[in-house]
Formats: sequence, structure tokens, C-alpha cells
Amino acid sequence: MAFESESPLDRLWKEYARAFQGWDDLTLARWLAQTLGQFEGRAWRISHPLIGAYRLGAQLAHDRQIWFKRLATPPAGYGESPCCRAPFLPLLTREVRESGLICHHCSETLVPFEEIPEDVRAEVGAWAQEYEPVHAVAHWDDRQRRGAGDYDAAFENAAKQAEQLLARAGRELAPQLLQLYPTLLWEDQDECLEVRPEDLAL
Repeated sequence: MAFESESPLDRLWKEYARAFQGWDDLTLARWLAQTLGQFEGRAWRISHPLIGAYRLGAQLAHDRQIWFKRLATPPAGYGESPCCRAPFLPLLTREVRESGLICHHCSETLVPFEEIPEDVRAEVGAWAQEYEPVHAVAHWDDRQRRGAGDYDAAFENAAKQAEQLLARAGRELAPQLLQLYPTLLWEDQDECLEVRPEDLAL
């Protein structure tokens, strides 16, 4: 998790990350491997506190190249990520058509969209295509906002649609992808449309 800005939330996450900084490489590697074992077999919201804690440790592990050192063995179900050699932990986001499934360890493309099995890819792609114009409302320029008449109402309507689409991703798409991977993470918020994890009804 990169901390480039200094918003109050970024400062808070920096504080949380200090808990891992005193750990030696072996302790960190073992904790990550053990935690992956607890994740296995489930689809997880990206906002889940356990996922947040894991991401902090995983970022430090990436910086220290823990997985290159082979200090701990991840659970057998997790293959090696081609991007960073960390255990295979994919994240589904609304940008899946452009970015594929994202590696939770290094934030690079883990599974290109065209490499997602065809039967699942069609449904995931249709979902992302439906989401695209909904999310775009948050980024309308002045001309588009004036053309909408009541931009606040358009924004609110888009936020409600985003809630439904994100909930559908967790309810329908994530379980399908979970059949392909040992664990699946999915995005459950849209900051641009002010949709929070607690807004989703699964």
C-alpha cells in the first residue's frame, strides 16, 4: 500500500503499518503464510479488517522481497504469482476489463482479462461494462453536469447503481471466480461516488 499523500486516513494506515516494521523477515513470512491459510476457500471484501492487516504486512514483505527468500511455504493451494512471485492472491475491481485481476501483493496485473476462463470472463466483462458509465458520472465535466440538469440527483442515482453493482460482484461474480482460485478478493467501495462498504446489501 503506497502512502504518497498525507491525508488523515493515509497517516492512520502508516501508524497501523508500524506494527509490522519491527518484525524480522522470518516472522513476517510465517505470519503471511499462516494468514493465507485462514483466507483460503473464501471470497473476501477488500475492506475486511483481516485483509487490510494482511495488505500492510504484504506491502512490507514486497519491499523486503520476502517471497524471493523462500523463508516460509504458503499453503499448497496458492500458486506463485508471475508478477512478483508472491502467493497467487487476485483482486476483482471495476477496471477488470482494462487491468485484469490485480495482484494483492504488488498491485500489478495478476491475471489479464483475456486469460480469465471464457465462461466467467463474459459475465465479469458485462458487469464491468455496465459499471463504467455509472462510475463516469463522478468524473463528468462542467458541460456534462449542466446537461444533466440536476447533477446532485444524477450523482445520487449513480451511487445507488454502484452499490447494487458492487453488491452483485460480491454475491455473484466473486463465488464464480473462487472456483478458479484459492482465495478471491473483491472491491466493495467506490470512493469517487462516495459508496462505502457498509452501504452494500448482500
